[in-house]
Amino acid sequence: MKKVKLIALLFVSASCMVLTAQAKVEKILFGSCSHQDKSMPILEAINKEQADLFIFLGDNVYGDTENMQALADKYTRLGNIPGIKALRESTETIAIWDDHDYGENDAGAEYPEKEISRKLMLDFWQEPKDSDRYSQKNGIYTSYIYGTGQEKVHVILPDLRWNRAALNPVSLIDYKLERKPNNMGPYSPSTVENASMLGEEQWQWLESELKKPAAIKIIGSSLQLLSEFTGWESWANFPSDRKRLFALIKKHKVNGVLIISGDTHWGEVSKVSTDVDYPLWEVTSSGLTQEWKNVSPNKHRVGDFTNKVNYGEVLIDWARKDPTITLRLKNVTGDVFTQHVINLSDISTY
Repeated sequence: MKKVKLIALLFVSASCMVLTAQAKVEKILFGSCSHQDKSMPILEAINKEQADLFIFLGDNVYGDTENMQALADKYTRLGNIPGIKALRESTETIAIWDDHDYGENDAGAEYPEKEISRKLMLDFWQEPKDSDRYSQKNGIYTSYIYGTGQEKVHVILPDLRWNRAALNPVSLIDYKLERKPNNMGPYSPSTVENASMLGEEQWQWLESELKKPAAIKIIGSSLQLLSEFTGWESWANFPSDRKRLFALIKKHKVNGVLIISGDTHWGEVSKVSTDVDYPLWEVTSSGLTQEWKNVSPNKHRVGDFTNKVNYGEVLIDWARKDPTITLRLKNVTGDVFTQHVINLSDISTY
């Protein structure tokens, strides 16, 4: 009975603009890691953008608790931030979670309060009450389709928390002597065969989503996907997941895949051209409030990183015969930190 009362106390403080299924998207913004108790001046620049869509990629609040009333209160504080209110009133916002809003730092399948946390999260982001996200057994994964015909954009948001197998930590001595001096985290790739973040049922769902026709498919991952090893949480800690995704893109001849991600507390762009039939690009944007000075190595990084607050942008110029896609990271005042322009044909081999 106590848990039911706690859920009822959550206050949704803003309304969300909703795009129609036919609405064409040309400007998509995204970000992650927004602490509800910290100043968020970057929202002023974001709200000036007048984007078609903003995607919150996780750590949208810093819950870090098994006290569900405390988590509900933190969502309320986030919703009461004027810049968040303004964003939700003017721009469609969609969201997936990562560990801190899921419940605890680096938590996975073992987190005991995930059912209540799920409801708090979905209520805050004003998920339709008949949505499968409230009841599906394997997490809050979902997808959205915007536009029609040759201008269709498919946003896919997997849940990397609900089913995530246990992490593989190194010893404390190894971390202090080898990892930390190299700006790397305490985890190594799983040694368990086929250990997964998604779980088999979600993998079946993801495969079906990849097969749906769209000019551009944006995979919104709460964790970095292309970086091969940072020691922190990432797809690299579950090699079978990363390999399986690449294999499915090739198997089903999926064109137009782009990746956006969060979590790291730094921003960077990555590109992988091996084990795939066209280059995969990933823009990591983190955070809206959080910063991390010890940026980990990434051999797939293109250009420089930023360890200051940032947000990401995907601009699509549909007017061209071969549409262009501009990938950007922007700073607290909305100035471009890094930019890469690609043609849709560059990522549409099939």
